[in-house]
Amino acid sequence: MNDWSDAGRGMTRARGKARPAWGWRLLAGVLAGLSPQLSTAASSGERPNIVILYADDMGYGDLTVQNPASKIPTPNLDRLAAEGMRFTDAHSSSGICTPSRYALLTGQHHWRKFHGIVNAFGPSVFDVGRLTLPEMLRAQGYRTACIGKWHLGWDWAALRRPDAQADAQTGYASDAFDWSRPVPDGPLAHGFEHYFGDDVPNFPPYGWIRDDRLVAAPTRPLLVAPAPEEGSAECRPGPMVEGWRLDAVMPRLTREAVAWIDERRSRPEPFFLYFPFTSPHAPIVPAPEFRGRSEAGPYGDYVAQTDATVGAVMEALRRNGLAERTLVLFTSDNGPEHYAYERTRRHDHRSTGPLRGLKRDLWEGGHRVPFIVRWPGRVTAGAVCPALVGQVDVMATVAAILGCALPEDAAEDSFDLLPLWRGEVPDVRDFHVHNTRANEYAIRQGEWVLIEAPSGAVTRVPSWFDGANGYASDDSPAALFDLRQDLAQRRNVIAEHPARVAALRALLTQIREQGCSAPRLLGAPR
Repeated sequence: MNDWSDAGRGMTRARGKARPAWGWRLLAGVLAGLSPQLSTAASSGERPNIVILYADDMGYGDLTVQNPASKIPTPNLDRLAAEGMRFTDAHSSSGICTPSRYALLTGQHHWRKFHGIVNAFGPSVFDVGRLTLPEMLRAQGYRTACIGKWHLGWDWAALRRPDAQADAQTGYASDAFDWSRPVPDGPLAHGFEHYFGDDVPNFPPYGWIRDDRLVAAPTRPLLVAPAPEEGSAECRPGPMVEGWRLDAVMPRLTREAVAWIDERRSRPEPFFLYFPFTSPHAPIVPAPEFRGRSEAGPYGDYVAQTDATVGAVMEALRRNGLAERTLVLFTSDNGPEHYAYERTRRHDHRSTGPLRGLKRDLWEGGHRVPFIVRWPGRVTAGAVCPALVGQVDVMATVAAILGCALPEDAAEDSFDLLPLWRGEVPDVRDFHVHNTRANEYAIRQGEWVLIEAPSGAVTRVPSWFDGANGYASDDSPAALFDLRQDLAQRRNVIAEHPARVAALRALLTQIREQGCSAPRLLGAPR
């Protein structure tokens, strides 16, 4: 066994809008067997420490424990799975960064509010009054920290000089902002007591932010260093701190997370650490000591570094006597970037394993992600769970663990997974809605998935890939797949099952118009 140090209902009302009753004849089968109401599912007030490790653009098939053919060593994640419960049918809300993070931290599907990412110097996506996971935990006496990639927006306009204009080629100049001022409406405004990170690794400003202030003023225009050996740096133009190195970001974030955990050793309060990695997202810049660690090129090396960071966090928990009373959740915001296509040719490594599609896509590979829960004494070690779950379910599950009631205008799409984690039920949710772009959705019910779009692909597919992998051209305006028989989504059977298609379309319409899908808000019969 590798050591961790190998690293590293009816009618409800919310926000002034009446929620119409569900059509129970349509949904009776969907909602049968859901977990109990929050008030009865809660445990007896236990307060575990909670750590969420959130990889960026990491594929379902990158983990060795999920893909025996993976060319990337992931000993720490494999050990995490051996000591916890691994979910094989877990999904992010979106195929891109910001929306998935929003759903994770609010328990509301992003598509009820927005679809795209926060761009450079963009505003916060959170509405005033929107309850977040860290806010809920702070109310329960938790110390809270976010270390890593935020990508949920700040009020940069509060620092920007009135006459500042961004150049189309070079972005904002360094003197466009008063860097001595605090940056409002970031993590500290939404439940975190502490933040450390660079906001987004490929967006300006390129510099460290501690809490709500830049540690040093970005005084230089962007200079990409080092140049990535795989893919593009994908860096938007803008101001940079002198001497900024892209490959130094993940090592620094790892040190900061470990240091914050070390500080918890002598503190009596439970804690919540949200550690959204900047890896293996582009720029793909593994630190020197990880180069050549994998057989899948620089990206594979970066995943190996990501695995080492998991190891470093777990070693910090163990060293400080915290590992046995800490709930650790590892997952990723979406599937891998389009460089994964060429990786299959160059290195014979499939980052999505058996799944079709990549980041952004409605195909399973765009949003079916790794999902591992380690909670000693509460979650069976080494368990593999095939049940359908979503990252949007984290908030209701944590609320159930703590025994706290959620208000009606919070976590509207979050299901309590605690009975599933305890092994009390075989499944909790029977449906899931996925979306990346406006007006294009995929709805899952049981093992059936309907893609309501001309194609499940949002990311461009190379001409050679479909032919090499048995994907025929399809000009249908929508597609239906039976994942029991066709996990790779090669055969569109929409013409063979008109009743199934009609039911799924009706279900999707209901869920979207209802404004919520959480059983506690629907009065679902037991």
